[in-house]
Amino acid sequence: MSAELAIQAQGLATLAGTRVLHRDLALTVQRGEVLALVGGSGSGKTVLLRTLSLLQAPAAGRLTVLGQDAATLGPAGLRALRRRIGILFQHGALFTGLSVLDNVCLPLAEYTGLDAASRRELAMLRIGLAGLPADAAFKFPGELSGGMIKRAALARALALDPELLFLDEPSAGLDPVTSAGLDELLKDLRQLLGLTVVMVTHDLDSIARVSDRVAFLGRGALLAVAPVAQLAASDEPEIRAYFAAAPRDFGGATCRPA
Repeated sequence: MSAELAIQAQGLATLAGTRVLHRDLALTVQRGEVLALVGGSGSGKTVLLRTLSLLQAPAAGRLTVLGQDAATLGPAGLRALRRRIGILFQHGALFTGLSVLDNVCLPLAEYTGLDAASRRELAMLRIGLAGLPADAAFKFPGELSGGMIKRAALARALALDPELLFLDEPSAGLDPVTSAGLDELLKDLRQLLGLTVVMVTHDLDSIARVSDRVAFLGRGALLAVAPVAQLAASDEPEIRAYFAAAPRDFGGATCRPA
């Protein structure tokens, strides 16, 4: 695996229960890029994200993440590799009975030997990095707006200073202004922290703002991987229909209904 690759999947198959969603899938993610996973409903975007982020094992094939073959790692090796990965779940997945600060402290308590004071200090830095005011640290998830929940969940995903960040529908449920603000934050963090980002999204505006390449899933396979402007001009019927449903200009390539 090239040192320039953060992820390499070869012959990958994924499952949802006992149903095979993808077969013989090949995908690479370059270090430092933002790759968007898109496709129609039921195309298995979240299942693929869970597989690439080591939350579930592939049914077949080889998956190499940050230079390590996941299939060859024992429990300790997988734990060490997962420490280098951050995940923002679709609805935040914050523990409602804990403050934002305590939510962000959780991975620090699990994966580091830091004392409580050091964990809280580092967590406060991550909360600020996610664009939240300091007083948000002492609020509970039920007291936060949708945008603040996403930022709190992002702070937790960044707690361990990951190299690889996975986002599942980061803009879901957000208004356009809040979504655009989250995209700008993501762009800043990518530059500041040198992150590699893989995100599942259906938000075409977000894709246009932050992605370097887009991987389009359909019919149990990876139909194309390209910059969004190239995909928007694709002749592949499923891809064309997807982008034509909400026509817009992607860097000079506009996809409209045939």
